[in-house]
Order: sequence, then structure tokens, then C-alpha cells
Amino acid sequence: MSEKQPSFFDAALPLVVLIVLLSASVYLFGDNSSYGPNQIALFLATAVAVIIGLKNGYRWSVMEKAMVKGISLSLGAVLILLSVGALIGTWMLSGTVPTLIYYGLQVLSPSWFYAASCILCGVVAMSIGSSWTTAATIGVALIGVATGLGLSPAITAGAIVSGAYFGDKLSPLSETTNLAPAVAGAELFDHIRHMLWTTVPSFVLALLLFTVIGFNSDVTADLARIEEITRVLEANFSISVISLVPLFVLLAMAVKKVPAFPTVFIGALLGGVWAVLFQQDLLSNLIEKDVAAALGITKLIWHTLHAGFSIDTGNASLNDLLSGGGMASMLNTIWLVFSAMMFGATIEKVGLLRKFVGSILYFARSTGSLITSTIATCFATNVLTADQYMSIVMPGRMFKEEYERRNLAPVNLSRTLEDGGTITSPLIPWNTCGAYMHSVLQVSPLDYAMYAFFNLINPVLAIIYAYCGIKILKLSPPESVLKDMASKA
Repeated sequence: MSEKQPSFFDAALPLVVLIVLLSASVYLFGDNSSYGPNQIALFLATAVAVIIGLKNGYRWSVMEKAMVKGISLSLGAVLILLSVGALIGTWMLSGTVPTLIYYGLQVLSPSWFYAASCILCGVVAMSIGSSWTTAATIGVALIGVATGLGLSPAITAGAIVSGAYFGDKLSPLSETTNLAPAVAGAELFDHIRHMLWTTVPSFVLALLLFTVIGFNSDVTADLARIEEITRVLEANFSISVISLVPLFVLLAMAVKKVPAFPTVFIGALLGGVWAVLFQQDLLSNLIEKDVAAALGITKLIWHTLHAGFSIDTGNASLNDLLSGGGMASMLNTIWLVFSAMMFGATIEKVGLLRKFVGSILYFARSTGSLITSTIATCFATNVLTADQYMSIVMPGRMFKEEYERRNLAPVNLSRTLEDGGTITSPLIPWNTCGAYMHSVLQVSPLDYAMYAFFNLINPVLAIIYAYCGIKILKLSPPESVLKDMASKA
């Protein structure tokens, strides 16, 4: 039996099933929906896509191979996730994160906190080219500071995500910033310069909103709570600038373009070493009393790498603030990533996503509607395939020829791929980026999405530019056309 092209009904059915099941998951399980129910929803939606594939003549072996390949594409991210879990654990134990929280409580004003968090994450992400590393280091500390100041974790997470993705998007060190022009056929720095027109105004608007929220919210710091947290930190950790060395080493490796997986894992191991060197009182309180000190410390650090760090300060809320991490803490996120990638790979293999794009192009008559359609397709790809790289590569391949046919310069497509793909990925709970941010910041994308102002404004501003014809570059006429024009003149 030959493989048939899917109908529009075929293409829509798995998506409708997924949306219904995910909505039911959130309704029935609330914040716990990402800890199993969403994964089941993705499995069931995949089953619907497989049935449609079988109906259209695709063999099970072909679809299974596509699922395995799809999951394999996420293994690089999985290694980073596991390393980030280990890093958070050892950086708690080494005093790196507690020191960042301690100094943050001293210097960050509650009224300016959201805007300052956004700027700080933007600067760091632009320097190292990684929104993930920024969130796992500076972001984790800022969530702790927000808790100490009595500020909203959801708004703080929105500021962290906004800043991290602004910096990531404009950094020449970022993978997505290199991937988008490569797919569209544009030059890297031409691409970055063209992105400035939509990215910088979006970031400025986001900062204004964070500033307004900060000055109009009841953000009077609870001095008694700050003093309590400061006292607990001083009592349990050795607080000093030297505790920040693992952070500086990690940032230096990232700037030197050392790959993310070894960078983060080395950072995790360095955290363990720093704990041994500079947190000896803490370690002596945590190790088992009936074993030799060296063996007890080795066991404690080993345990922290896989199970995370926990401490009993006598205050339950502070225990939660100062505990976490470990590779095991990332296993649920990895389960979600595998489930989402399996679904995305299946619908791509049986042609369901391509069917959607074909239908969209039919209605994209103007430049404005074409760019809007590209952004919508990038967002839909983020939803369906759960991977920001796929949201750049697939729409890029599908729309490239159409942009060329309409005499639009490649930088228009490359910028649009980032405006619609890179930016929207952390807003989707089951996307690899959304799941990662949830695991690291401990705030659901469903809660912080409405405050990730940069990520919300950027695609809208790109669409406005497209319909108004602002900074939409045309291809230069071919040399033969120029000569013909010159001869007629």
C-alpha cells in the first residue's frame, strides 16, 4: 500500500486531541499536570497520529524509527538537563547560590527588582549565548532573592525569561542565533543587525512594564524576613566572594565557547570541590557521624550530584529556598521532553505538519500575511514538536523558497524565525525550553508566561512591522536586470 498525503482533517485531528487532553490535564491536575498527566496526553495524541499514519499507508516500523530519531535529537539537551540538576545541587552545597542570594538581598531594591533582574539576565545571556545557563545560575539566585524580598516568583520568572531570551537572541555565541541565518541563507551579523529593529524596542517596552509593575505593586520589603534569611545564610554557609568563583569559571568557559554539556558538568564538579574547600563546617554537620570524614564527604557530594542538596534550618520555607537540584530532579522533565519529541516526530513523518503549512501559504497573499504565517507556523511547531530548533529548521525550510519568490531578503526570514520560534519556546510547558525553565526556576510556564513581556511583545511587534512595511528588505536585483535597466536608461 502506497503512502497517501493526509487530508486537512487528518492533520488537525491529533492537534485537536492534544489540545483537549492538555486542557483536561491542567484542569484536573493543576500545577501537577507536568508531572505525568501531560506526558500521558502526548502519548495518546501520538497514538492518534500513528492511527492516521497507518490509515494513510505508513508502516509501523517507519513511524517507530521516526520516533526514535526524534527522541535522539533531544539527547544533547538531556545531557545538559542532567548536568544542570547536578550543578544546582553542588552550587547550593558550595555556597555559590546562597552567596548570590545573600548579596542580592543587600543590593537589589524591591521597586527596581523586576527590571534589574531582566537587565542582569540579558547581559549575562548576551555574554555567554545561553538562556539555559543564565536561568540555571543567575535565574535560580534571583528567584531566591525574590522570595526573600516577598516578591512574586511568577513575575520574577517572567523577567528572567525575558532577559535571558533577549540576550540569547542577540548573542553571536548562541546556537539559535547561528542556526536561523544558516537555514534562511543569511549572514550571521546581517541577521543580528536586522533583529535589532524588533528585538531592542520589544526589550525596552518589557523593561518599562517591569518598572511600572515594580513601582505600583506592594513591594515594601519585609525587613524582618530579610534579616531572618540573612541570619540563616550566615549561620549555615560561609558567605564570601570566593564562593562565586565556580560561577565566574562557568561564565568564562561559556564565553570561550566550550560546549554547554562539559561546561555545566565541570561547573557542577567544581561546586563539589569548592564545598570541600570552603564549606567545611556545613559538611561536618551534614555527613554521617559513624563514618570517616573523607568517606562521609565523598558520599555527601556524590549524593548531592544525583539527589540534590537539602538542609534543615528550622524554617520550612527557608528549607525549600535553600534546597534542590540533583540529576534525579530532572528525570520528570526528561520524560516530558521524550514524550513531546515522540509526538512531534510522528506528525512530521506522516506529513501532518507540512499539510498545515501548505494550507497557510494559500492564504498568505501579502508580505504582512506571509511573515505572520511564518511566525504562526514557528509557534505551532514549538507546540507540536516541542523543540525550538525544530521551530526554526522546519518553517525555515518550508518558507525559504516563498520568500525568495517574493524577492524578500533572507534576513527577513531569519529574523522572523527567531521572532516566532526562539522567543515563544519557553512559553509552552511541554516544549523542551518551557519544561527546562519550569525545572530550574520552579515556576510553571502557565504562571510566568503572562509576565514574559519580551517574549510576548516581540512576535506582535514583528507582525506590526510586516504589515507596515518597516525594515522589510528586498533582494537586490540580479546583475543582468541591472545591466538591462542601465542600457534602457
